[in-house]
Amino acid sequence: MVKLTMIARVTDGLPLAEGLEDGRDQQDADFYKQQAKALFKNLSKGQNHPSRMSIETGPYVFHYIIEGHVCYLTMCDRSYPKKLAFQYLEDLKNEFEKVDGSQIETAARPYAFIKFDAFIQKTKKLYLDTRTQRNLAKLNDELYEVHQIMTRNVQEVLGVGEKLDHMDRYGSRILNEVTPPIRHR
Repeated sequence: MVKLTMIARVTDGLPLAEGLEDGRDQQDADFYKQQAKALFKNLSKGQNHPSRMSIETGPYVFHYIIEGHVCYLTMCDRSYPKKLAFQYLEDLKNEFEKVDGSQIETAARPYAFIKFDAFIQKTKKLYLDTRTQRNLAKLNDELYEVHQIMTRNVQEVLGVGEKLDHMDRYGSRILNEVTPPIRHR
């Protein structure tokens, strides 16, 4: 289950938007928000960080995507499927870029895009239950795509091997035709 969602500018760690919590476990939520903000500050130091990463923290896992100087971060239960967490972040990223993308660099105050919370809440509800038909369909589609890619790659490798064998036989035949036999005296 998605517990926390935050969006921040990577260049300076400025929080741009957040999925507001329902008020339960406020002390817990504040602790993890502070961890998320510390992570944003660390990302803003300009080191070469992976564009996608999962970081374990207590009973939860932070998942983030960095794209276009923006970090999209969510915190989920450890049991929440990683594929769904990243799909959730992709959905947020696509909408945020479409709606607010041109204003990201000019934002001067924290949570300048607080209105984006409505989209975060709506999207979070769609990803609430990993067993919903929609989410199972997404997972199955991704598994099918991976399977197709792997199958295609194996077929391509086998095809290249057959072509190499054919070229080797063809080369040997040409070499035998062009090179006169060696006669011993």
